[in-house]
Amino acid sequence: MNSLSNRRILVIDDMPSIHEDFRKALAIAPISDTLEEIESTLFDVPAQRAAAGFDVDSAYQGREGVAMVGLALQADRPYAMAFVDMRMPAGWDGVETIEHLWRIDPQVQVVICTAYSDHSWDEVLTRLDVRDQLLILKKPFDTIEVRQLANTLTVKWDLTRMAALKMDTLEEAVQERTRELSRTNDALQTEITERKQLESRLVQSEKLASIGQLAAGVAHEINNPLGFIFSNFNTLEKYIEDLFEMLNAYERAEHSLGSSEIAAQLKSTRERLELAYLMEDIPQLMMESKGGVARVSKIVQDLKDFSRVDSDNKWLWVNLHAGIDSTLNIVASETRYTADVVKEYGVIPEVECLPSQINQVIMNLVVNAAHATGPARGLITVRTGTEGEHVWIEVADRGSGIPEDVLPRIFDPFFTTKEIGKGTGLGLSLSYGIVQKHNGRIDVQTEVGKGTTFRVVLPIRQMGA
Repeated sequence: MNSLSNRRILVIDDMPSIHEDFRKALAIAPISDTLEEIESTLFDVPAQRAAAGFDVDSAYQGREGVAMVGLALQADRPYAMAFVDMRMPAGWDGVETIEHLWRIDPQVQVVICTAYSDHSWDEVLTRLDVRDQLLILKKPFDTIEVRQLANTLTVKWDLTRMAALKMDTLEEAVQERTRELSRTNDALQTEITERKQLESRLVQSEKLASIGQLAAGVAHEINNPLGFIFSNFNTLEKYIEDLFEMLNAYERAEHSLGSSEIAAQLKSTRERLELAYLMEDIPQLMMESKGGVARVSKIVQDLKDFSRVDSDNKWLWVNLHAGIDSTLNIVASETRYTADVVKEYGVIPEVECLPSQINQVIMNLVVNAAHATGPARGLITVRTGTEGEHVWIEVADRGSGIPEDVLPRIFDPFFTTKEIGKGTGLGLSLSYGIVQKHNGRIDVQTEVGKGTTFRVVLPIRQMGA
């Protein structure tokens, strides 16, 4: 029933005369209503609204009444109330009929009509669970009492249905509000996460900017004396070669002196100074020293790259796969004996970048992956792919992973977990700065004992490059 005004009433009684009495009381407007209409017409007095009649149906046994209630519900025309006789021979009595009615339609209001009963009223109320939809009408009943009961209970049915609809609407509104709050909360959590990531990147950027200024000054101050040292080492090597040549000449001349006293002194001096050992050890010392100077020079070059004070590279559109292939060839000596390198390239477009710097990022990540490999031979996987207006490069290993307490510091300049002499701690910092310069980002996923994956995300086109 679409309308909230429901005046449908069912009378369940085995006596046809009772049905006629109910119809007279419920289906016809009272005489007082007709008199009010006549008064309004004769004396031009506003008439009060006449009470509306009721739609009354009849059932002569309990089963018949229950069936009619079920059909009415299926037709979406439920009964608002039912007058049920307590005693109906050859069928259900009133209590059993009401029990079945409420199983089908719990909302129907019920009035028990009886002059006497086979059950005590306490028993009736107990069996019917003391429902608030139940009233009792004693026979013989008064017409006004019947009509008042009908008016009251049908209005109650209307109000109950209206309240139920409002509760449904309120529940839907609450659910929608809950969903909206959930969406807002999810958006807020996402924004908080993004803000934390931005703050972390800003802090990292400030660190890099500060250390970059320091690195530029240090690199400049160290580079000049390094040039002197390299130059002096080359000259010193030439001088030593000349001295060794002269010593060899003296040694050859020593044999021509025979057993003279001078020859004996020369031999004694040569043995005391361990000249043969010196001539063997001095070149080795020179080589190691030059190696140390070369390492210092490499650190200085890393500092210069880190500070980017001497970068004159141009932005180019390049095939990243070609750059990755060449970089893997360069670092093959680092990976050949420790891990297998597998390439899983996706379809990616050419990217606008500084190719030498991106190659340096790949080199640092691959070398780190090789160093993270344990005693057993490992696996390094290089993957690429497209993500909207960006491309990504992954370098994944099955190495030792990064401990949780170390992870926040891996991009800090000069931070390294490698042994002394095996790392400067600039590789990841340099990579971070390069990727940031490309308006990209580096993400890392790691699990101790299972490996690490670095993902570099770069925009395909640089805005304002």
